[in-house]
Amino acid sequence: MSAETQVAAASAPADVVSSLRSFVAAHGDTAKAVLQPIGGIGVRVTVVAADGTLGDRVVADLATAHAVVEALPNVTVSDWDREVTSIATPQQGHWKKMAGWVANQTRFPKARNER
Repeated sequence: MSAETQVAAASAPADVVSSLRSFVAAHGDTAKAVLQPIGGIGVRVTVVAADGTLGDRVVADLATAHAVVEALPNVTVSDWDREVTSIATPQQGHWKKMAGWVANQTRFPKARNER
């Protein structure tokens, strides 16, 4: 089965498409999506909006992730390349949200944008 056939067979979850569409509209109307497989859980669709704000959703598989991106106007698939990383600007507290239990430890230094 080719990649095109897999994408055509997968349907984009309406709640994921709706939330990412709202996110992109609120942050500049264009974005780059980085698709990152995260094991048995699925695929993380990280969206870097035009203003640099990060948003993400997790879907079941790569075919579904491609279907989600295809359902979003003005969003293209990208990699973590120079263009994307140069505009990505994590919000205050983003590191703490992503660090989980580690964020409450006192022996780890603060993130660069939190000092």
